[in-house]
Amino acid sequence: MGKKKVILAYSGGLDTSVAIKWIQEKYDMDVIALSIDLGTGKNLKPVEEKALKIGAIKSMTIGAKDVFVKTFIFPALQAGALYEKVYPLATALGRPLIAKMLVDTAQAEGASAVAHGCTGKGNDQVRFDVAIHTLDPSLQIIAPLREWNMTRNDAIEYAQKNGIPVDVTKKSPYSVDENIWGRSIECGVLEDPWIEPPEEIYKWTRDVNNTPDKPTYLEIGFEKGIPISLNGIEKEGPSLIHELNLIAGDNGVGRIDHLENRVVGIKSREIYESPAAVLLFKAHHTLEEITMTRDSLRFKELVSTQYADMVYSGLWFSTFHQDLTAYVLSSQRFVTGTIRLKLFKSNCTVVGRKSPFSLYTHSLATYDEGDTFEHGAATGFIKIFGLATKTQAQVQKNAFKL
Repeated sequence: MGKKKVILAYSGGLDTSVAIKWIQEKYDMDVIALSIDLGTGKNLKPVEEKALKIGAIKSMTIGAKDVFVKTFIFPALQAGALYEKVYPLATALGRPLIAKMLVDTAQAEGASAVAHGCTGKGNDQVRFDVAIHTLDPSLQIIAPLREWNMTRNDAIEYAQKNGIPVDVTKKSPYSVDENIWGRSIECGVLEDPWIEPPEEIYKWTRDVNNTPDKPTYLEIGFEKGIPISLNGIEKEGPSLIHELNLIAGDNGVGRIDHLENRVVGIKSREIYESPAAVLLFKAHHTLEEITMTRDSLRFKELVSTQYADMVYSGLWFSTFHQDLTAYVLSSQRFVTGTIRLKLFKSNCTVVGRKSPFSLYTHSLATYDEGDTFEHGAATGFIKIFGLATKTQAQVQKNAFKL
């Protein structure tokens, strides 16, 4: 009988590279490395080869860019899912998809376990573990960094000791996660929330001093809350996001410096680059403002917060997600139209909006000729609207003291 097999979510970075060797030593299991392409645009062939050199018995890559955009990113955009109102959830959205592919691969390869490179105090361990055990409770989960409690320097030393090639040094210890929806950067000097992030950490966005001296205008078209065109030209989701990342990044738009509340109860300083996401969330919300009533918008904000928390906490495969999604899809029926944005010196400003379902009526809003608002009806409306306050003031006179 051969050794048991484990499917490792492999990125080619420090943590998962160390994990290949460590699992072999600790568990005496054969490691199959699985890399998931979520649209970074990078050639992952060297990553596959690196896993084999370290000791994996098999290494494979699955292209998941299209399904990631269609099934995870755009539904989150429709939901308005910004964690704590700023984080577009790029990493968090990728985890349930990776978990699903880990489980599918484990079943196809006859593996009894899956593994990931998460630490014992991060969010990703929650997202992976909950998703994996929701999809297949029989699978063993191995998390080397959590079990060994490695520090970043411990992992670097372990890699050097075992001849594992890594692109991280103690002088440049940043941990980076990247997919088509954004980059997250942490560790090193970034752990001090008083220190301004060094320019070297940014790869997708220009410093404001190096951005164009003239503004860039964009028109983004939506259908039922999904972006479908750029400057009047229809685009597939991945292509649209890629192009917006480049344009917004060149204009210095998309940097996020966030002191974040993690699932495990600690505060963490996180740096993100999400140029396309910043543009699309702003445009999408603006389109909702012109096509949804006040009550609908306010209730949608509550749903957006719950949806973002759900994604952030790793509950993608819950019935709660299904329930929220049903509402979100209904709310997006009339969120169709075009938003015009102005990008200039790291700022993104909405300068135009239109929709065939716009609730803005010029003849009601204008103060010029063509005004159709019934001004005379205002007096009676105000009397009824203020009746409760007037009655209370008369009956409970001592309740009002300046």
